[in-house]
Amino acid sequence: MRAEIRAVGRLKAGPEREMVDDYLARATAAGRPSGLGPFTDHEIDPRRLKDRAAETAALLDGIDPGALVFALDETGRTISSVDFARRLAGARDEGVRSAVFLIGGADGHERALLPPGAALISYGAATWPHKLVRVMLAEQLYRAASLIAGSPYHREG
Repeated sequence: MRAEIRAVGRLKAGPEREMVDDYLARATAAGRPSGLGPFTDHEIDPRRLKDRAAETAALLDGIDPGALVFALDETGRTISSVDFARRLAGARDEGVRSAVFLIGGADGHERALLPPGAALISYGAATWPHKLVRVMLAEQLYRAASLIAGSPYHREG
C-alpha cells in the first residue's frame, strides 16, 4: 500500500525538509517487507490557489478512488500511534492500494469536498506550524511501519 503526504505549502531546504525526507525513507524501508510503501510527499503551491476550496481540490486531485484518506484538522479526533498503525495495517489487509494524508492551508480543509469516509485526525488542541505537522506526520508513518513490521522502535510505557 502506497502512502503519500499531500500538503499545501512548500518546505524549503532545511531541518524540516531533511527530517520529512529521512522519516519517509525510513518508513519506506521499514514498510516494504510488510507491503507498505513507498512513502512520499507531494507539495501544493498555495500561490496559485485562491481559497480553501481550491486548496482542498488540489490536494485531492488525482488520488485513487479507493484510497484511505486522512485529513489533518484541528477539530479532528486524536489517535494513538498504535491505533494509527492498526488502521493502516487493516486497510492494507483489506486490499486498499493507497493511503493519502492531507495537510491543508492556513484555513484548513473545505470539508464538503473531502471524500466520504475521510478520517479527520488531530495532533491535539495546540496549534502547530505546518512545517512541524508534516515532520510529525512523517514520523508517525515511520512509527506505524515499524510497529507493523514488529520493530522495537515504538515502546509502550
